[in-house]
Amino acid sequence: MPKEQKWPDCLWIVRHGESAGNVARDAAVAAGLPIIDLQMRDVDVPLSSLGERQAGAVGHYFGQLPPNAQPTVVLTSPYVRAQHTAHLLLAAAGINEDNIQFVVDERLREKEFGILDRLTLVGIAEQHPDQAEFRRILGKFYHRPPGGESWTDVILRLRSVIETLTRSHSHERVVIVCHSVVVLCFRYLFERMTEEQILSIDHTNEIANCSITSYEFDPQLGKHGKLALKLFNFVAPVEAAGEEVTTKPDAKVAIK
Repeated sequence: MPKEQKWPDCLWIVRHGESAGNVARDAAVAAGLPIIDLQMRDVDVPLSSLGERQAGAVGHYFGQLPPNAQPTVVLTSPYVRAQHTAHLLLAAAGINEDNIQFVVDERLREKEFGILDRLTLVGIAEQHPDQAEFRRILGKFYHRPPGGESWTDVILRLRSVIETLTRSHSHERVVIVCHSVVVLCFRYLFERMTEEQILSIDHTNEIANCSITSYEFDPQLGKHGKLALKLFNFVAPVEAAGEEVTTKPDAKVAIK
């Protein structure tokens, strides 16, 4: 007897729109400053006006899908820029939030950078040269700055998100709104990559704001079917709306 499908039918992973932190980081780097000028917690950094328009553009893309192909579940990082992206996306798609599951999940939060928070490369070299050396030796996948996380720490919390997807959202159409490192770590998990494989993708791709990475369930894959990658870093909806495509890292730190 065939095993019951455990995966969602469709999964879209969307990076949040451009934030005020992205803009502040660019200004600090351009000026050669050691510290990014943000007077709020990273969790509270809002979208820029461009980020709001990007979220509307990607929402319009979902709104053009047939009703039986539109999202039924939204999971979002608790960060303001991610939640705002999720709300704007649904509004632009014409999807009533009362008719879907909308869940704020702290496991989808940005990678934490600890003592490197808000430092540019200049700032890291000036204030924490030991951490720059540790990162060079260990590599970004395993380096954990004091008070922060490594990529493997992010991957560990995302493993339980995947358990939630298979336990609570099978046969659903799920949108996850999150952050650039989280997008890549999901790819590492869903596609069972090695460290070298995911870092190669990271090296050649900057995850764009409001880009879509999507998977669809394929019953022919593996023994019991699994999710198959359909889109990666897809920005056509933002381009079609005539909005600028931005790929800036979040303001929190200069190196992912």
